Amino acid sequence: MIPILYEDEDLVAVHKPSGLLVHRSWLDRHETQFAMQMTRDQVGCHVFPVHRLDRPTSGVLLFAKSALMARRLSEQFAAHQVEKVYLALCRGHLNEAGTLDYPLKEELDAIADKHAKQDKPPQEAVTHFAPLRQVELPIPVSRYPSARYTLMELRPQTGRKHQLRRHMAHLRHPIVGDTTHGCRHHNKLYREAFGIQRLWLVAKAMGLRHPRSEDPLWIECDLEPEWQPLLQRFGWPTDSGAYRVRT
Repeated sequence: MIPILYEDEDLVAVHKPSGLLVHRSWLDRHETQFAMQMTRDQVGCHVFPVHRLDRPTSGVLLFAKSALMARRLSEQFAAHQVEKVYLALCRGHLNEAGTLDYPLKEELDAIADKHAKQDKPPQEAVTHFAPLRQVELPIPVSRYPSARYTLMELRPQTGRKHQLRRHMAHLRHPIVGDTTHGCRHHNKLYREAFGIQRLWLVAKAMGLRHPRSEDPLWIECDLEPEWQPLLQRFGWPTDSGAYRVRT
């Protein structure tokens, strides 16, 4: 079962766990479970994806129940009219809020995108960020005597592939658990200290206009139980309410 966060006659939003693919992909032919099929089976009708959520990222995943609603929602996403809020655990202490306007070249897969144009110019990519909590652990990592981390609120204004992971890496504060753009020393520490291997990035909340009524709609998920050992170790609140974007 996949947790349903919101459902009506037009939409369904679920809480996708880290590691679950959104839909079938020939690049992962061995996989047997997918968020799209699981949601379809639970709600009893076909569902249409309207945005992307990387496999290692958990959190709010929205589907439409008809092609018409999917088209209207996709138009909102394309026009950057959907408010998206993520929480990420990042390496180091980042002390000030800011905005990173740093264009990104499109990341192409060697097989799936082998016929795609290889010399496209970088695309506009904008991320707003703000530190929420910080911690320093007395654990040596690489050449440093301690391990510092910041819980970040990230609000992407654009939606480029791996934008948040790449932008935080550009700021020298990569997201913990990012095996592509992150730091292997910190990733190893989390595997060994907590016995959990995942990307510590959550699509926490989403604000949009309902595609039929145009009323504002806010959908938010809680942090997964696997965050609890970290929160306890850090001395941070363990109540999910402490991390709500909107109360």
